Amino acid sequence: MTKPDPNEWQAMKTAPQDGSRILVTVRASEQGPAEVDVVRWTTARDQAEPAWLATDSDADAPVIYAEAELASWMPLPSALSRSRMPPIAKSDLPPPDPGEIDGSSI
Repeated sequence: MTKPDPNEWQAMKTAPQDGSRILVTVRASEQGPAEVDVVRWTTARDQAEPAWLATDSDADAPVIYAEAELASWMPLPSALSRSRMPPIAKSDLPPPDPGEIDGSSI
């Protein structure tokens, strides 16, 4: 079995329910157009059951998504460490501006 591409949207049934933050696509509804949000699986204050909670929710007015509202998910992107970034070759850099070699004399 091949591992899913982290840059592709995946079915919600495969989303991690360990409290980690993920990106989700929210289906269009009478409340608004389709959008992307950051959520995590958790139990909101004053709730009995865990659910998908928007991470930018106010504690007094949490944004909780029903399973049917969410279409797909993907992991949050992570910054590449410097050791994993490809090196920049001098040939990749633009040529220097001849008028700027010794400064602009402003």
